[in-house]
Amino acid sequence: MSPDVDQALATLCAGTEKVLSPEELADKLGEGRPLRAKLGLDPTSPDIHLGHTVVFEKLRQFQELGHQAVLIIGDFTAAIGDPSGRSATRPPLSREAILANAETYTTQAFKILDKDRTEVVFNGEWFRKMTFEDVLRLNARVTMQQMLQRDDFRKRIDKGQEVRLHEIQYPIVQGWDSVEVRADVELGGTDQLFNLLVGRDLQKEEGQPQQVVMTMPLLEGTDGIRKMSKSYDNYVGVSEPPNEMFGKLMSISDDLMDRYYLLLLGESRDEDLHPMEAKKQLAQRITTRFHGGEEGSAAREDWETRFSRKDLAGADLPELDVAGLPGDLTVLHLAAHAYQTGFDQAKSNGELKKQFISTGAVQLNGEKLTDPNAPVEPQPGDILRLSKKHSVRFS
Repeated sequence: MSPDVDQALATLCAGTEKVLSPEELADKLGEGRPLRAKLGLDPTSPDIHLGHTVVFEKLRQFQELGHQAVLIIGDFTAAIGDPSGRSATRPPLSREAILANAETYTTQAFKILDKDRTEVVFNGEWFRKMTFEDVLRLNARVTMQQMLQRDDFRKRIDKGQEVRLHEIQYPIVQGWDSVEVRADVELGGTDQLFNLLVGRDLQKEEGQPQQVVMTMPLLEGTDGIRKMSKSYDNYVGVSEPPNEMFGKLMSISDDLMDRYYLLLLGESRDEDLHPMEAKKQLAQRITTRFHGGEEGSAAREDWETRFSRKDLAGADLPELDVAGLPGDLTVLHLAAHAYQTGFDQAKSNGELKKQFISTGAVQLNGEKLTDPNAPVEPQPGDILRLSKKHSVRFS
């Protein structure tokens, strides 16, 4: 193996969960041609979070080494719904919703990927041309026993839950995408392994060289425990405001910071830097990636004003009009109103009392408000601190 191939292989395999196989990838790299690295996306929602971008970062590494990214927008497969990791059938989406989501997906993806080295195709281009006879021939290539080997299908059947026939089609159509674009490599999450292997099988039947399968780990959320997910409220959305994105990234643990450096930036943390400075640089670079350099620098300055210098008076805070406050305010009502109006977050009374007020997190001009039923009358210029991450100014 040449030194160049050896170095490229090490770079591309770093941070992956599984590569099938490194030897095959080395052989392809040794051919000295641009490889076609495929990633399929089903635009089932308009926004993505940093967990979704882990695979984009790996695809970007292929581009930096001179290879071609092939981004498949599943305008056809999104209507089926990928059953990977699902305990129930996905609800169907309209084509209008799918195309609208696809536009935001690609806009966000090109904040990481090089657009000039990315081929974007819609898999409806070939699937909508198929006759029913073509579909039957494609289905004949895969056995029911193969499909029922899928862990998520088997679990649902064992629990007496439905598995719809259209869901069984999904791995087949995803695999056929690889045939259509002649993929050399396909990337996906760990929950995509079965689908990616079907692509290898179909390529072999078509007489094509089989794609290398590369899976990326699921990124833990800001809690450092569960995978990043909106449902767990531990996510960092790529379209979130810069200050909020920066603040969420500063809340992660030092151990998790190392993983974010590897999976989101494709590099190791500089051990010579103090962990706090390393975390600030991580947060600034990721914020810059999605919002630009000026916003990234401003978000860091704002965070340091709030937390390093404890100077909330000089920080850029959401402003609430005193005249718009409801009458007969208590601390509990004020906190709920501030979260809803300033941050569009609905907090229950129980959550506010237990997690914020009783702990002393809620403060008016630095004075802790620990009695949820106490009356309170904020004045213009007052600052209400709701938590380490959230404060508002009254005007």
